[in-house]
Amino acid sequence: MTDAARSSDDRRDLELIARWKGGDERAATALVERHASALARFAISSGERSDVEELVQDTFVRAFSSLDGFRGDSSFRTWLFTIEKRLMLDRRRSERRRRDRVEIKEDDARTEFDALDSLVADESEKRLHEAIKHLSPTQREVFALRVAEGLSYKEIADAVGTTEGAARVHYHNAMRAVKEFLNE
Repeated sequence: MTDAARSSDDRRDLELIARWKGGDERAATALVERHASALARFAISSGERSDVEELVQDTFVRAFSSLDGFRGDSSFRTWLFTIEKRLMLDRRRSERRRRDRVEIKEDDARTEFDALDSLVADESEKRLHEAIKHLSPTQREVFALRVAEGLSYKEIADAVGTTEGAARVHYHNAMRAVKEFLNE
Protein backbone atom coordinates (compact mmCIF):
# COMPACT_ATOMS: atom_id res chain seq x y z
CA MET A 1 0.00 0.00 0.00
CA THR A 2 1.40 3.39 -0.94
CA ASP A 3 1.87 6.15 1.61
CA ALA A 4 -0.78 8.22 -0.18
CA ALA A 5 -3.31 5.39 0.00
CA ARG A 6 -2.47 4.73 3.64
CA SER A 7 -2.79 8.44 4.41
CA SER A 8 -6.17 8.49 2.69
CA ASP A 9 -7.26 5.44 4.71
CA ASP A 10 -6.08 7.09 7.92
CA ARG A 11 -8.03 10.27 7.11
CA ARG A 12 -11.13 8.20 6.34
CA ASP A 13 -10.80 6.40 9.70
CA LEU A 14 -10.41 9.69 11.57
CA GLU A 15 -13.48 11.05 9.80
CA LEU A 16 -15.49 7.95 10.75
CA ILE A 17 -14.28 8.16 14.35
CA ALA A 18 -15.39 11.80 14.56
CA ARG A 19 -18.78 10.90 13.09
CA TRP A 20 -19.19 8.02 15.58
CA LYS A 21 -18.28 10.29 18.50
CA GLY A 22 -20.91 12.67 17.14
CA GLY A 23 -23.57 9.96 17.44
CA ASP A 24 -23.56 8.44 13.94
CA GLU A 25 -23.95 4.68 14.55
CA ARG A 26 -23.33 3.92 10.87
CA ALA A 27 -19.78 5.24 11.25
CA ALA A 28 -19.00 2.45 13.73
CA THR A 29 -20.40 -0.10 11.30
CA ALA A 30 -18.20 1.34 8.55
CA LEU A 31 -15.11 1.09 10.78
CA VAL A 32 -15.91 -2.55 11.55
CA GLU A 33 -16.43 -3.32 7.86
CA ARG A 34 -13.10 -1.64 7.00
CA HIS A 35 -11.00 -3.53 9.55
CA ALA A 36 -12.69 -6.77 10.68
CA SER A 37 -11.21 -9.04 8.00
CA ALA A 38 -7.66 -7.77 8.66
CA LEU A 39 -8.11 -8.41 12.38
CA ALA A 40 -9.39 -11.93 11.67
CA ARG A 41 -6.41 -12.67 9.40
CA PHE A 42 -4.01 -11.38 12.05
CA ALA A 43 -5.63 -13.53 14.74
CA ILE A 44 -5.49 -16.66 12.60
CA SER A 45 -1.91 -16.04 11.54
CA SER A 46 -1.00 -15.53 15.21
CA GLY A 47 -2.24 -19.01 16.02
CA GLU A 48 -5.84 -18.37 17.06
CA ARG A 49 -8.09 -21.14 15.79
CA SER A 50 -11.27 -20.86 17.80
CA ASP A 51 -13.67 -18.01 18.35
CA VAL A 52 -11.86 -15.67 15.94
CA GLU A 53 -15.09 -13.78 15.26
CA GLU A 54 -15.59 -13.30 18.99
CA LEU A 55 -12.02 -12.05 19.34
CA VAL A 56 -12.56 -9.53 16.53
CA GLN A 57 -15.83 -8.44 18.13
CA ASP A 58 -14.15 -8.05 21.53
CA THR A 59 -11.42 -5.98 19.88
CA PHE A 60 -13.97 -3.54 18.50
CA VAL A 61 -15.91 -3.43 21.78
CA ARG A 62 -12.72 -2.54 23.64
CA ALA A 63 -11.68 -0.04 20.94
CA PHE A 64 -15.02 1.76 20.88
CA SER A 65 -15.20 1.88 24.67
CA SER A 66 -11.76 3.48 24.87
CA LEU A 67 -11.83 5.54 21.68
CA ASP A 68 -11.07 8.69 23.66
CA GLY A 69 -7.67 7.10 24.37
CA PHE A 70 -6.84 6.86 20.66
CA ARG A 71 -4.35 9.69 20.14
CA GLY A 72 -3.67 9.06 16.47
CA ASP A 73 0.06 8.42 17.03
CA SER A 74 -0.39 5.36 14.82
CA SER A 75 -3.06 4.43 12.33
CA PHE A 76 -6.43 3.28 13.66
CA ARG A 77 -5.77 -0.18 12.17
CA THR A 78 -2.43 -0.45 13.99
CA TRP A 79 -4.17 0.56 17.22
CA LEU A 80 -6.77 -2.18 16.63
CA PHE A 81 -3.99 -4.75 16.06
CA THR A 82 -2.44 -3.68 19.37
CA ILE A 83 -5.73 -4.13 21.21
CA GLU A 84 -6.31 -7.51 19.57
CA LYS A 85 -2.79 -8.66 20.47
CA ARG A 86 -3.41 -7.79 24.13
CA LEU A 87 -6.71 -9.68 24.05
CA MET A 88 -4.98 -12.73 22.53
CA LEU A 89 -2.32 -12.62 25.27
CA ASP A 90 -5.05 -12.37 27.92
CA ARG A 91 -6.84 -15.35 26.35
CA ARG A 92 -3.68 -17.44 26.29
CA ARG A 93 -2.92 -16.67 29.92
CA SER A 94 -6.47 -17.61 30.86
CA GLU A 95 -6.31 -20.84 28.85
CA ARG A 96 -3.00 -21.77 30.46
CA ARG A 97 -4.51 -21.32 33.91
CA ARG A 98 -7.55 -23.36 32.93
CA ARG A 99 -5.38 -26.10 31.40
CA ASP A 100 -3.42 -26.34 34.61
CA ARG A 101 -6.63 -27.19 36.46
CA VAL A 102 -8.43 -29.40 33.94
CA GLU A 103 -7.69 -33.09 33.71
CA ILE A 104 -7.50 -34.36 30.16
CA LYS A 105 -8.97 -37.78 29.60
CA GLU A 106 -7.99 -40.21 26.87
CA ASP A 107 -11.41 -39.80 25.23
CA ASP A 108 -10.73 -36.06 24.85
CA ALA A 109 -7.81 -36.65 22.49
CA ARG A 110 -8.51 -36.24 18.80
CA THR A 111 -7.82 -39.52 17.08
CA GLU A 112 -9.10 -39.02 13.57
CA PHE A 113 -7.45 -37.23 10.72
CA ASP A 114 -9.83 -34.73 9.19
CA ALA A 115 -9.78 -35.62 5.47
CA LEU A 116 -11.27 -32.24 4.61
CA ASP A 117 -7.98 -30.60 5.64
CA SER A 118 -6.14 -32.31 2.80
CA LEU A 119 -8.79 -31.24 0.30
CA VAL A 120 -8.73 -27.61 1.33
CA ALA A 121 -5.02 -26.85 0.94
CA ASP A 122 -2.49 -27.97 -1.58
CA GLU A 123 0.93 -29.24 -0.53
CA SER A 124 2.75 -25.91 -0.80
CA GLU A 125 0.20 -24.14 1.37
CA LYS A 126 0.53 -26.87 4.00
CA ARG A 127 4.29 -26.54 3.98
CA LEU A 128 4.08 -22.75 4.32
CA HIS A 129 1.73 -23.05 7.29
CA GLU A 130 4.05 -25.63 8.80
CA ALA A 131 6.99 -23.30 8.35
CA ILE A 132 5.09 -20.44 9.99
CA LYS A 133 4.23 -22.66 12.97
CA HIS A 134 7.94 -23.04 13.67
CA LEU A 135 8.43 -19.30 14.06
CA SER A 136 8.47 -17.70 17.47
CA PRO A 137 5.21 -15.95 18.42
CA THR A 138 6.78 -12.51 17.78
CA GLN A 139 8.21 -13.58 14.42
CA ARG A 140 4.80 -15.01 13.46
CA GLU A 141 3.05 -11.75 14.35
CA VAL A 142 5.59 -9.57 12.54
CA PHE A 143 5.54 -11.87 9.50
CA ALA A 144 1.73 -11.78 9.34
CA LEU A 145 1.48 -8.02 9.75
CA ARG A 146 4.14 -7.43 7.07
CA VAL A 147 3.12 -10.08 4.52
CA ALA A 148 -0.66 -10.36 4.96
CA GLU A 149 -1.45 -6.81 6.01
CA GLY A 150 1.34 -4.86 4.30
CA LEU A 151 2.11 -2.75 7.37
CA SER A 152 5.27 -0.67 7.58
CA TYR A 153 7.91 -1.60 10.13
CA LYS A 154 6.90 1.44 12.19
CA GLU A 155 3.26 0.27 12.28
CA ILE A 156 4.37 -3.28 13.11
CA ALA A 157 6.56 -1.96 15.93
CA ASP A 158 3.58 -0.04 17.34
CA ALA A 159 1.27 -3.06 17.10
CA VAL A 160 3.72 -5.57 18.55
CA GLY A 161 5.19 -3.26 21.18
CA THR A 162 8.78 -3.20 19.99
CA THR A 163 11.14 -0.90 18.12
CA GLU A 164 11.14 -0.43 14.37
CA GLY A 165 14.63 -1.96 14.17
CA ALA A 166 13.55 -5.00 16.18
CA ALA A 167 10.54 -5.44 13.89
CA ARG A 168 12.89 -5.48 10.89
CA VAL A 169 15.12 -8.08 12.55
CA HIS A 170 12.15 -10.28 13.49
CA TYR A 171 10.83 -10.08 9.93
CA HIS A 172 14.24 -10.87 8.42
CA ASN A 173 14.70 -13.84 10.75
CA ALA A 174 11.17 -15.07 10.05
CA MET A 175 11.73 -14.90 6.28
CA ARG A 176 15.04 -16.73 6.59
CA ALA A 177 13.47 -19.45 8.75
CA VAL A 178 10.53 -19.91 6.38
CA LYS A 179 12.84 -20.13 3.34
CA GLU A 180 15.09 -22.65 5.08
CA PHE A 181 12.10 -24.78 6.10
CA LEU A 182 10.65 -24.73 2.58
CA ASN A 183 14.02 -25.68 1.06
CA GLU A 184 14.41 -28.75 3.29
